[in-house]
Amino acid sequence: MKIAEILKQPSMPIASPSYPHGPYRFVNREYLIITYESDPEAIREAVPEPLEPDGSNTVCYEFIRMPDSSGFGDYTESGVVIPCAYRGEAVNFTAQMYLDCDPPLAGGREIWGFPKKYANPALHVAGDTLTGTLDYAGQRVALGTMGYKHENLIEPGGRDAVAIAEKLSKSQVNLKLVPDVDGTLAIAQLVVYKLFSIEIKGAWRGPARLHLVPHVNAPVADLPVRKVINGTHYIADLTLPYGSVLYDYLARNRSSGTLA
Repeated sequence: MKIAEILKQPSMPIASPSYPHGPYRFVNREYLIITYESDPEAIREAVPEPLEPDGSNTVCYEFIRMPDSSGFGDYTESGVVIPCAYRGEAVNFTAQMYLDCDPPLAGGREIWGFPKKYANPALHVAGDTLTGTLDYAGQRVALGTMGYKHENLIEPGGRDAVAIAEKLSKSQVNLKLVPDVDGTLAIAQLVVYKLFSIEIKGAWRGPARLHLVPHVNAPVADLPVRKVINGTHYIADLTLPYGSVLYDYLARNRSSGTLA
């Protein structure tokens, strides 16, 4: 294979790339988001500098069903998102993510620095209850439940749909760490991206509960549930673009003459 051909490849392994070039379109992406109050010290510990917790002491626990994802396929994801601020701008920091499919796991880590690990999340309707679960290594570590479609938040194409789309297009930030061949960090960055071309197909609110179980390799319970604030349920089509570097830790250390 010629060098020019190598440099055109989207991902490894070169014999059968794990994922194609983006951007990536998601159809009928379904969210269960449970927002809750947690411990401010635990939140501060989970948020990397120079991000700052937004002071609300809230955490968003997400279960996301993705049945139609270009280049990635059909998979489900679950994880922890923390509302933060960067130089006065409101952003969301993705602290933990767990999913059940290799292409989005590899692509998410390699491109955007998503903190993805392999596990077994699920999102489904059980009777009158929207139910999200996360199992890791055979153990249940998260259970989220919400009353199914209790309060409709939008009329299709209406003003409320625009407001929800704006909420989903908020800047999202990941901590990307990639080691070099000698084990030291080759990349240490905060990466930012924004979802776009968002079409809200449905949105609901309802009573919700969240139960988190301590687990050493899926430590979602390190951000304990003090009080559930609300549950929201969205269905949307959207596009995930490539990101950009918000903050480069290694460049800052080099310029200041300090070591990582």
